[in-house]
Amino acid sequence: QVHLVESGGGLVQTGGSRRLSCAASGPIASSTDMGWFRQAPGKEREFVAHRSWTGRSTYYADSVKGRFAISRENANNTVYLQMNSLQPEDTAVYYCAAQVPTGRSPRLPSHYDYWGQGTQVTVSS
Repeated sequence: QVHLVESGGGLVQTGGSRRLSCAASGPIASSTDMGWFRQAPGKEREFVAHRSWTGRSTYYADSVKGRFAISRENANNTVYLQMNSLQPEDTAVYYCAAQVPTGRSPRLPSHYDYWGQGTQVTVSS
């Protein structure tokens, strides 16, 4: 079992930055691959970023590549999503998710085993 708690959401102006945190706890928390997804009103949940538990691989959605960065602090099992150059279209509820490493695609929400409650990010124009 993995329990995930996101934090760091809020209101930010266009062009600004925000860092989201996801605190993971549980007996296997340190060995799960981690992902960030987002869901805007009326839209499906979409992939944002993924980091393997080893740190050897990271993936990003094309829409955030070069602006967002996923990282992990192993000492406290916390995953971060650094978001720069934010745009109004980045407005969404952001979710942290954990995936037991079994070779599944990191880009599909259905391939993740545990989810956080989400944190709202609103980018004002």
